[in-house]
Amino acid sequence: MNTNALTRFGLLAGLVIAWLSIPLATAQDSEVSYGNEPERGGYADINGIKMYYEVYGEGEPMALIHGSGQDISAMRHQIDYFADNYKVVVADSRAHGKSGLGEGELTYIQMADDWADLFRYQKLGPVKVVGWSDGGNIGLRMAVDHPEVISKVATMGANLQPDESAVQPWAVAWVKEASAEVDAMLAAGDTSQNWKVQAEHLRLLREQPDMSLAELASIKVPVLVMAGDSDVIRDEHTVLMYQNIEQAHLAIFPGETHFTPESDTALFNRTDDKNMSNPYTRPSTKDIMLGAH
Repeated sequence: MNTNALTRFGLLAGLVIAWLSIPLATAQDSEVSYGNEPERGGYADINGIKMYYEVYGEGEPMALIHGSGQDISAMRHQIDYFADNYKVVVADSRAHGKSGLGEGELTYIQMADDWADLFRYQKLGPVKVVGWSDGGNIGLRMAVDHPEVISKVATMGANLQPDESAVQPWAVAWVKEASAEVDAMLAAGDTSQNWKVQAEHLRLLREQPDMSLAELASIKVPVLVMAGDSDVIRDEHTVLMYQNIEQAHLAIFPGETHFTPESDTALFNRTDDKNMSNPYTRPSTKDIMLGAH
């Protein structure tokens, strides 16, 4: 299995190789080494694992949740931006970065439980959650299963299903191919990487999420649904999600991909900030044009 194939498994878009090919700022551009600042947090005992977290800034709590195959550092541009006005909580999700895998299979339900319990561990009030890719899936699952810990959610490139109804066909095919290659490395007893964790990440992308429209419709907090117009998630699926959440806003970024938090950080952060800073409203074009009656 070649090196490129091994490193592309993260974030439904296929990640690290695509990530590194974007001519953007790197983690070294920041004076803070996000994800490597234990004095800003540490490890919490959460549901049978040591979950690594860091906290920046003061104010109303906001969590920034990275995607599959990533870690805290993926959200560095968002930490820089939001820590001026919020108490920003970041963590390595289960089986990512410095956080353990634990027993059993990796699921979004388990990861949502972990994050909700991390909020409780830190004694936070209802938290505003910004989630990228799998981080968005975790945020939505928390809004369904743990509504008391959430005040708002913003998702970027999230999905309800792992198949071609939601995800571009090339990505579905790629995940299957990469899964077979990782399984072969496990069978061969290769120890050059942690294939068990990589296999779990890929299995998660193959089999999950599995959220019904009824579950989605049960979400009562405001949700900003975002995607690029060239995202790995189908446009129609993103719109479907928006249409089935009572208090939802929709932002499809023109000329952008699954990587908008990196490729146009100003656009992404500004859109999130406007959503998080203002009460939810749904203006009516009809009322504006014809007058409210």
